[in-house]
Formats: sequence, structure tokens, C-alpha cells
Amino acid sequence: MNEFTPDTSAPETAPEPAAPQSGLGALVHHMRSQIRRVILGQDEVIDQVLAALFAGGHILLEGKPGLGKTHLVNTLARTFGGSSGRIQFTPDLMPSDVTGFRLFDMKSQTFQLRRGPVFTNLLLADEINRAPAKTQAALLEVMQERQVTIDGETLSLSPPFMTLATQNPVEHEGTYPLPEAQLDRFLMKVLINYPDRESECEIVTRAAAENPSAPASGVQVVCGPEHIVAAQAATAAIQVVPEVVAYAVAIAQATRDARSISLGAGTRGAISLVRIGKAYAALADRAFVTPDDIKRASLPVLRHRVQLTPEVAISGQDVDVVLRGIIDGVPAPRG
Repeated sequence: MNEFTPDTSAPETAPEPAAPQSGLGALVHHMRSQIRRVILGQDEVIDQVLAALFAGGHILLEGKPGLGKTHLVNTLARTFGGSSGRIQFTPDLMPSDVTGFRLFDMKSQTFQLRRGPVFTNLLLADEINRAPAKTQAALLEVMQERQVTIDGETLSLSPPFMTLATQNPVEHEGTYPLPEAQLDRFLMKVLINYPDRESECEIVTRAAAENPSAPASGVQVVCGPEHIVAAQAATAAIQVVPEVVAYAVAIAQATRDARSISLGAGTRGAISLVRIGKAYAALADRAFVTPDDIKRASLPVLRHRVQLTPEVAISGQDVDVVLRGIIDGVPAPRG
């Protein structure tokens, strides 16, 4: 693995992150610890978001309002000194509101470029299913290509780039659900639920004591954007033996053969299992992927890629419960 240097003593507003010091595992440890200082009771969500970041993918984040999704994105960006942006998707949002446009300047008699909010490192696409399909497609194209074309000019986004798109699981009126082919573009679907009682009490105590107009604080910059890019390259280079790859493929194939599922995971699902498996290995500071990494990745990677049969959906069964049964039925390699 490449060597990285998280700077644990860096001040909150450090303009120049320190050079690498002790490895990818240390980088993960310090980023995780900084995020956990302000995001309480969501340890598994934090690990899933970090895994997606190191795997170079995007996340569909689903949870009820008020659970700190925006705070999570801003906190993650602060740990590596990156920029973050937010788009509130609405039915009247246009593609140019996402990507940007050229505006004619009367004074200079020239067209001036107005960059859209996608020109950032971490983008929160809030309630993506409230925008029409054309606007959704514009964002998904940027996610796939990591570039924007405005009036024939192609502009690349500064790496790292990651989109965290949210959906409200409660309100469906006036929404435009993403088609299965577009959902498949997201590396993971992460569910964020209410924290435990102790964590929630701490959250309420802290929030009630803060000045609402004061900027958030308490998170140190531990590395720079270039270190995240290097960490992504190191994660991609983690070794995966053929038996573990075959295990990931077998899980994806099992979703296609299951009677309770009408649409199973495709090849991209198996690829995503291996990519997140590598990221979980990186989070554990290992140079190889284990079957347990693949199994741990299965629910967040597959839950948005499968579709239950109508009779199973009507019965009220949860997709995670169905998937767990399928995954447990696939024998893991040993040795």
C-alpha cells in the first residue's frame, strides 16, 4: 500500500495539510475519529460513507429528515480540507441549475461561465427524487463521467468527487422515482436511522448549547484532497483472490435465481461488491479482501439493485430480510 500521513495535530482551519506519515490505516483511523466527534450514534453509516469514498463511488442515502445527512457531508469534507455543496432538488429544477451555464455579460459583450454546484468535492443532492427525469439524468451523467459539458466545452471536476443523494422514505407525493438503471449507478444505498437513546441525548444537549448562527467547529483537517485520491488508488490495488471474486459473483447470481426477487443484481452489482470489499479491507488496514468483507458489503451494495416480486412486496417483507436469507444461503470460500 501507499504511505499516507494524517496530521492529527492540524488545526481546524489548517490551510496546508501535512505530508503523509504512517499508512492508509492511519488515515482511515484519523478521519473516522474526527467524524465520530460530531456525528454520534452512526458508526456503521460513517464506515459505509468512508468505504464509498475510498472506492471512488457515489451513495444513495435514505433516512427521515433531521438525522444529520447534511452535517455528515460537511464534516467528511472538512476532514480532508475539501469543498462541499448542496442542491435542493425540486420539481422546477433545471439541468443547468445543476451543471452551470453561460450568461451573456452586457458590459464585456461576452458569454461568462457560471459554474453549477456540481463543481465541488462532496455534493449533497437533497431529495433527488423530487426533480424530473431530465435533471436527474444531468446529475447522473456528471457522476459517471466526472465532467460537465456546457455549450460544447468540457470541464473536468476536481478529484475527489462524490455525490451523496438523499431520498425521503416517508413522502412519495410529487416525486419522480429513479429508474432501476439509474439506481444501479450508485455504488451503495445507505440507510440512516435514529441513533440510540444515549447518543440522541448527547446530540440534543450539544445542539441546544450551540449558537445557531455560529459556524460549526470541532473537526480537524487530517489530510488533503490529493491524499484521498492516493488512498483511492491504494484501495483499488488491494488484492482479491479468485475465490473471493467468485463468492461476490455467486451472491449476485443468487439474487437473480431467487423466487422472491423479480429483478436481480447485474454484473455491476458483483463489481460493486468487490470494490466495497476492497474498501472495507482498507478500513481494517488489510492488504487483501476476505469473504466477510464481501458479506458485509452485500446489503448496502445490493438493496437498491434488486426488486421484490409483487406478491412478496405486498406481503410487507423488507428487502433487507429477503437479501439476508439469500446471502446466508451462498457458501463462503474457506482457507
